[in-house]
Amino acid sequence: MSGLHSERPGLSGMRVRPGERTTKLSIVVPILDEAAALPPLLAHLAPLQRQACEVILVDGGSTDGSAALARDSGFTVLDAPGGRARQMNAGADLAAGHILLFLHADTRLPPGALQEIDRAMSPPKQEWGRFDVRIEGSSRWLPVIAALMNLRSRLTGIATGDQAIFVRRDVFQQAGGYTEQPLVEDIALSRQIKGRARPVCLRECVTTSGRRWESRGVWRTILLMWTLRLRYWLGASPEALARDYR
Repeated sequence: MSGLHSERPGLSGMRVRPGERTTKLSIVVPILDEAAALPPLLAHLAPLQRQACEVILVDGGSTDGSAALARDSGFTVLDAPGGRARQMNAGADLAAGHILLFLHADTRLPPGALQEIDRAMSPPKQEWGRFDVRIEGSSRWLPVIAALMNLRSRLTGIATGDQAIFVRRDVFQQAGGYTEQPLVEDIALSRQIKGRARPVCLRECVTTSGRRWESRGVWRTILLMWTLRLRYWLGASPEALARDYR
């Protein structure tokens, strides 16, 4: 991966005591100008890293010192071309884990998430999955939106990035990774993998920020997201959708 800079701690020779997790998991987090939000994110990730979980933050060209802040806090940071799909693919290329978990910077895993993933992915036939989502915010409509997102995901087998998608490395590679497009890369990956197997839908909830919904207006955002999704299913280009999403 020429042109990429990484600082990663040594992972070889790791010993696993009886009763500890035996599935090596890599968490890939794309970041861009997240310096203000990084302290709580890093505080959330630090205990996971101490549990022998590999954590890779992939910076897409931040100008606010995000990468340096994360490195100074002891995390592996990879510099990669901008674009969330490109960043996640770069992180997956570097990752050593048998299972890859893709986590948005404004999303937090529930307690016991690593053990839940271990249990969910232990049967050999399980290939990928996601968590239910809870949207954090003041609007009373956010729990309704989250419930509808979770229900839709169960019915369609499509997962979104807000739900913390996890997937076996070999399955991710065979699917070609994330399509490097500016929007709905999570839907594209889901469509590709669900042709092999439907996702494991964990009922434990990740918590994601509702700032996007509240800053734009809840109902306006609902209408926008559903419109974009419909246009994507009808064949609109991700580039056109990304322009309208902004």
